[in-house]
Amino acid sequence: MSTFLVTGCGRGVGLALTKALLARGDRVIGSLRGGEAPLTHERFELVRFDVRDRAAILAAASSVRGPVDVLVNNAGIIGPRTPALAMDFDAFAETLDINVLGALRVVQAFLPHLREAPEAKVLTISSQLGSMAYPGSDRIAYRASKAALNKLMQGLALDLAADGIAVLTAHPGWVRTDMGGAGADIAPDESAAGLLALVDRLTLETTGRFLDWDGSPRPW
Repeated sequence: MSTFLVTGCGRGVGLALTKALLARGDRVIGSLRGGEAPLTHERFELVRFDVRDRAAILAAASSVRGPVDVLVNNAGIIGPRTPALAMDFDAFAETLDINVLGALRVVQAFLPHLREAPEAKVLTISSQLGSMAYPGSDRIAYRASKAALNKLMQGLALDLAADGIAVLTAHPGWVRTDMGGAGADIAPDESAAGLLALVDRLTLETTGRFLDWDGSPRPW
């Protein structure tokens, strides 16, 4: 049994990952910003923090006991849908704060728990929209945040290798969630199954990659 920390576990891919992990016998520490716990299970522990609130994240990390084998950075927002030339700058900054700095805050806070695990891993849910090889101007704040997140995780893969911690960045697919919409290609449980297969295979030899949920490589 491994212990997974899943941020944004209340819906969509985060909830699907949580359910899949519990079904196969793992322990899940799930984070929510607010609202009711998404489920009740003897191997599920809920922690509450907003990824913008470093003090709250540190407090949550201090409440956790034992190693965290896999940290899943899943929490994020779509941000403003306005084009660049009509940008809401405050909303753009908030998108970067949540999607990029939020992931870094969580990694920093839970790093002591990752270091306790013998073969710890970090899985970060990104998007193909953050790839420089995937042009587009819609949802530009979201695209820019995911591009920055990809670069951050590429750098963390190098930094964390010294601690024996492997890092993977993954596109979850176009998933039928509140963010992806009802017309998306795949169901959340299908995405979750693919993502877990990726993280199960992740090693220090394959750290620092950007992959699709089905294992195919994604261009940065």
